[in-house]
Parts: sequence; structure tokens; C-alpha cells
Amino acid sequence: MGISKTYDEINHRIAKGEAVVVTAEEIVPMVEEQGVKEVAKRVDVVTTGTLGAMCSSGAFLNFGHGDPPIKMSKIWLNDVPAYGGIAAVDAYLGATEGSERNGAMYGGAHVIEDLVGGKKVHLRAYGKTTDCYPNKGVDGYIDLESINEAILFNPRNVYQNYTAATNSSGKTLHTYMGSLLPKFGNATYSTSGLLSPLLNDPEYRTIGIGTPIFIGGTRGYVAWYGTQHNSSADRGENGVPMGPAGTLSLIGDLKEMNGEYLRAAVFHNYGPTIFLGVGIPIPILDEEMVKYTSVRDRDIYTSLVDFGVQRRSRPIAARVNYEELKSGEIFVDGRSIPTAPLSSFYKARQIAQELKEWIQEGSFSLNPPVERLPGDKFVNPLKLEEG
Repeated sequence: MGISKTYDEINHRIAKGEAVVVTAEEIVPMVEEQGVKEVAKRVDVVTTGTLGAMCSSGAFLNFGHGDPPIKMSKIWLNDVPAYGGIAAVDAYLGATEGSERNGAMYGGAHVIEDLVGGKKVHLRAYGKTTDCYPNKGVDGYIDLESINEAILFNPRNVYQNYTAATNSSGKTLHTYMGSLLPKFGNATYSTSGLLSPLLNDPEYRTIGIGTPIFIGGTRGYVAWYGTQHNSSADRGENGVPMGPAGTLSLIGDLKEMNGEYLRAAVFHNYGPTIFLGVGIPIPILDEEMVKYTSVRDRDIYTSLVDFGVQRRSRPIAARVNYEELKSGEIFVDGRSIPTAPLSSFYKARQIAQELKEWIQEGSFSLNPPVERLPGDKFVNPLKLEEG
């Protein structure tokens, strides 16, 4: 008879300080030495982690009402435009929005990092006057403590696998995958491999809407499936997708986050982005979840895509696995190509370990998804019709 556990049973063990929690890296040798069934008996939770560039991110901010009040419509934070078409003093600041003064060298991600770091941020806003909002402009400084809410709400994070990138052209290309040297001079990738959250739950059995997560150093939640959620992507025999697949929309309290796991960055000749740390606990409900969470880097494949062809559908130069990518060198058609990560495996380990400690201390419990992520969704290309 197979091993079976419930969320209630696992949470009871967490509350009593008896839960056995391991990281997705630690479970691999355990399964190799003890077997799936024995590990399913012993282990209650597996923790995952990733820290990489997550461009589709931003923050909802509520500044509070001044006297006289204003209905803000045009808003800048340190000269970075924020969207004000929500309500009088609400705004959404996108991480990749560039500064009107400094362009691509400073953006929304930097404003978010400055706020988290306790710095003052210059707020400038204008609006059309009304009988209930007679003020037409404000100009001054705010910080994270002075505003009412600062909610990190990210439409698309934590890709379930992602393509690796290379460049066959004769010139260096500056992309969201970093600078790609000419004539297959390098290859970059941006997934933490065996520690990556959705690669440890490929069929979305435990990660879904309402799942509690580690985000930016605090507790947050999966709010919805992410934009461009592509659960219909091609998968290997182990169920793991071989390219970009599922995504998550995430939410968390920016006031509780810290700069250890949230940093602004700039990709040369591309623009600003935000590096964000995310970890997700996976309950070991049965033997199948042990098989999923013990996936090895050598069993996770992705496509090496040629950015030298500047089209939506770029050619695939090779299929490679993460053991090869992490080795620092891959071989394609007899050619040696040096590789470099755009995500931090060191930080991914740290996140998985910190989340593990939270659960062991009893300060982080689990719950089943309110609703599972869609398993049959695909991504449409842009289709424009003539007007």
C-alpha cells in the first residue's frame, strides 16, 4: 500500500516541531540511498528556492490623502513614471519602467529597492481638480513607513523552466538574457535547476492559487497563475517541461521585505529589472511527490535558443540539461560554448534553507491551493487586425 499524508497531518507535525523538512537539493541523495518509499515515510516537506531577474514585477502604493486632497493622475517617483489611473492616491510602479532623467540606468526596480532600504523617495504628482479633490499638484518626499500600503504584486514570476540563450550572429547582442557574444561566444541561462519551485511540482499538484510562499524575505502568496502561463508546453517522460511553461502571479507585503532578497539591476543596453528571491514549500503527500521533488539537474532539459535570429520564434541550436549548463561549458556540434547563470544558485540554496528553518521552527504552515493552476493553457502570439 502506498504512502499517503494530508496537509492537516503535516501541519500538526510542524506545530509540534516534529516535521522532517529537507531542501530539494538534499532530497536527491536521500532518494538515491534510501529509495522513494522510505523517503516518503520520513520526509514531510521539501523546500525550493530561486533568485533571478523577474521583469514582470511591480508594486501597488497608497500614499494617503493630503490636505487639501488631490486626485493623482500623473505620478513620478524619483522621476520614474508610475501608473495613476486607479484611484485618487493609488499607483502601480512597474519594475522595468525607466527614469525620465536617467533613462535605462535607473528604474522602478531601483525605486522599490530604495523604499525597502529605508530611503526617502521623491514623489511628484499632478491631477485635474474636482470639487472633492481641489489640489492639482504635490511635490515632496515619502518613505516606506509614511505611506499606507506597499504591496509587491507581480503578474509573472518563477518561470517553470526557461530557455538558454546564445548568439550565432557576427555582433554582440544585449538582451534580457544578458550580453551574448558573437559566433556562439557564450550561452546564458536563468533557472536554479533542481531547486526551482515549479520544476519540483511539474503537474501543479501542490503549488496553486493561495499557496503560501517565501518572497523577498517574508511570507507571501500565489495570487493567480502568471501571465504567459504555458502549461501545454512539451514535457519529458518525467513530466518536466523542456522550455518555458507554467508561471505564477505573486503577492507580498513590501514593508516586510529586505534587500537581501530584492535587488534592482540593469541589463546593458536593455534596461532595468528586479532580482527577487522566491521559495515555495512542497508537502510530501505521497510517493509521487517524492519522485517529483527528487528531480536532478541532469534530468531537466531546456532549449538553447539562437538570439542571432531576431524573430519571435528563434531557432533551437541544441537541447541541453542543467548539469551541463552548470558545469560552465556545453558542447554543440563539436563546439565548446562557455555558460553563465543569470540567477544565483547560491541565493536559491539560501532561500530554500531559510524557508526550511521557518517550517522547522513552526512559524510557517502549509495549506492546499484554493484552486489548482490550469493544466491546459497555451500562449497566443500577438495578432493585429487592420482597422
